[in-house]
Amino acid sequence: MAEFGTLNWIILVTYVLLNLLLGWVLSKKVETAEDFYLGRRTTPWWAIGISVIATYVSALSFLGGPAWSYTESIAVIAIHLNYPIVIFLVITIFLPFFFNSGVASIYDYMEQRFGPTSRAVISAVFLVSQALTSAAVLYATALVIQFITGVDVKMAIVLVTIIALIYTMMGGITAVIWTDVIQAGVLLVGALIIFFALINNMPAPLGEVLDSLKAAGKTNPLDLSMDFTLEATVWSGVIAMTIFHVTVYGANQMMVQRTLAAKNIGDAKKSFLLMGFVAFFIYFLFFVLGILFYGYYGGQEFEDGNTIILSFATDYGLPGLMGIIAAAVVAASMSSLDSAFNSLATISTIDFYQRYFKRAESPEHYLTVTRWFTVLWAVLIIVPAMLYVNSEGSILRTLSQIGSYFVGAKLSMFGLGFFSKQTTEKGLLAGVAVGFIVIWLVATNTDIAWPWYCVIGGGVNIIVSLVASRLIDGRQAEWSAYSIPGQQREFREKGLPEMENGWYLVPGKIDRVSWWLLAFFIFTIVFLYAFEALI
Repeated sequence: MAEFGTLNWIILVTYVLLNLLLGWVLSKKVETAEDFYLGRRTTPWWAIGISVIATYVSALSFLGGPAWSYTESIAVIAIHLNYPIVIFLVITIFLPFFFNSGVASIYDYMEQRFGPTSRAVISAVFLVSQALTSAAVLYATALVIQFITGVDVKMAIVLVTIIALIYTMMGGITAVIWTDVIQAGVLLVGALIIFFALINNMPAPLGEVLDSLKAAGKTNPLDLSMDFTLEATVWSGVIAMTIFHVTVYGANQMMVQRTLAAKNIGDAKKSFLLMGFVAFFIYFLFFVLGILFYGYYGGQEFEDGNTIILSFATDYGLPGLMGIIAAAVVAASMSSLDSAFNSLATISTIDFYQRYFKRAESPEHYLTVTRWFTVLWAVLIIVPAMLYVNSEGSILRTLSQIGSYFVGAKLSMFGLGFFSKQTTEKGLLAGVAVGFIVIWLVATNTDIAWPWYCVIGGGVNIIVSLVASRLIDGRQAEWSAYSIPGQQREFREKGLPEMENGWYLVPGKIDRVSWWLLAFFIFTIVFLYAFEALI
């Protein structure tokens, strides 16, 4: 602990106290469960957008991003090429359904479209998958604390959980959003300091280092291989991971909930658009750091690749740098943990407690219950976090692999709800069950890379659901009012306005600015091609 130094401790402790203070201040605005879930719908769009970015992009990128590209190459950026396409789909198809309904739980849609059982199933899938991925985030932060202070990993897991739990319990979604804004700033400062320090301390001129990295195959970002056993190819990134990330941003309570706290649908869409235009550059920075570290360390092996960035910060020796890095990685973790705690508690209260046990209690009662669920989930997440202590490899890769097992179910349930006339609840649930079995068989019996699990699982789910629906319930004569065609019909028949302040309210209609996302996607491909060509 002594090696960490007084200045570093002051920086880290000050950062933690600021988060707790902000949670306490914002707690004065939380009087009901609705305030806890959605705030008072007064949060500015840019703060929500930064919160969206911080929650997912920062989750484990600070550690896992450089570790992944260090081991592989910058080609892993392919996994994150798809954000412009993803956000295009989410704000065009998913978001209008949820925002127009005025609900706090996005899984309310499932009950309206199919029935209560499908809502319970997808809510349960969310609870399990989010708990596991949040545990991976928690472990990554504990690893940092152990590395820089010597505190045992398991003790660090408990300490970080308590810190994130306290301010989340107090301030609800508003505290989550505003602390995420602070955390994003700390993370960016830490990353940029490391980047410029690394550039200035290369063992040889930067041009020579880049030449050696190119000769080692580390700088080619566009792998066009059709080998389905490879994780990071252009095809896995643009096809498989587009599907993966559509469910992350469109069918994930943790992500969508904060956008529902926006003043209007335009602000909700703008908060997602910020992610669509910024995420690529953030991931590019972290993956470039990885290959630069490869040049700096001469490709030496690390016992745990997730500590590479910490090893460099220690060697560099700039006063206060380890404190900033520690705060940055704690920020990365807590920006995901606070969101997870809030969304897990929201779904537990609305989709299970309120739905099946206490239907007509007061808003104050549900606020108390939600806060107790926040505590419960914080405790439950600690268990799998302890299990990750024995994991190996990039924690960012581990997080992505875990999520891939659940994507097929989410994809099929929402996709069929939006675009299928014939799917019924019984058929849908049959498809989900078969999909999980197929994914388990593929994962345990083949060498197919995990990004393709979402395509395989989703495809199987959809086919089985359609066939089972027809066999069990027969042909459906009308489009559901909660499908895309059904919604468009409702808007026409009821004479509802399709737009509000220049933004479409009706699902399936494309906002003008969304076309720029597709143009930006093409730009990123050209940018990566130029990156390799100009080295």
